[in-house]
Amino acid sequence: MRKTSDPDRRARRRWAVRAHATLLEQHGPQRWWPAEGRFEIMVGSVLAQNTAWRNVEKAVANLKAADMLHAEAIAQAEPEVLAQLIRPSGYFNVKARRLGSFCAWYARAGGYRKLRYWPTMRLRKALLGVHGVGPETADDILLYAFDRPVFVIDAYTRRIFARLGTIRGNEAYDELREVFEHQLARRSTVYAEFHALIVRHGNQVCRPTPRCEDCGLNAMCRFHRHQPV
Repeated sequence: MRKTSDPDRRARRRWAVRAHATLLEQHGPQRWWPAEGRFEIMVGSVLAQNTAWRNVEKAVANLKAADMLHAEAIAQAEPEVLAQLIRPSGYFNVKARRLGSFCAWYARAGGYRKLRYWPTMRLRKALLGVHGVGPETADDILLYAFDRPVFVIDAYTRRIFARLGTIRGNEAYDELREVFEHQLARRSTVYAEFHALIVRHGNQVCRPTPRCEDCGLNAMCRFHRHQPV
């Protein structure tokens, strides 16, 4: 017997597409990442861990003012000097070691000129082998600096889509990444725009205390439906 199609089931499988379209309508194009070049994106990805982006911008500005926004300069810098330059980003001693390790690896590998030819999974594995580079940071670098179709999972993604009821929110990083990649068109431009919209929405609307009255996702949100009238 021929199976009949189930439009409702297909629609449920496309919740990421619906959310993308809704957030794009609400917030408009984000055109991320907010940086002037590929290497600046990489530095920002390392420094962005556990801090607001405005603090990263201050740290990057300090590196530029000191003429140190170069892989070789950062890799060769004294840890104490580098820590003071990136102090606005928080956890500056820890991040100085991480940034130094990343830049030393990046310079040894030949920089963007050579790394751009590496296959995505080889490059991702190498990034994850660098001290202090976890999956989110690695995927930020892959997506925004190397234009690879790898979706970034962050705390905003877990919060928003757990409230929508489409994920649990405590899935393993790679499991959740593959869920989003399976739902969306496999293009780096799509992934980058959607992730930027998620960050915008999580920062301004779907906050720890959500502003449901300002949210365009209410029609598909389990959390909103269960709120008392």
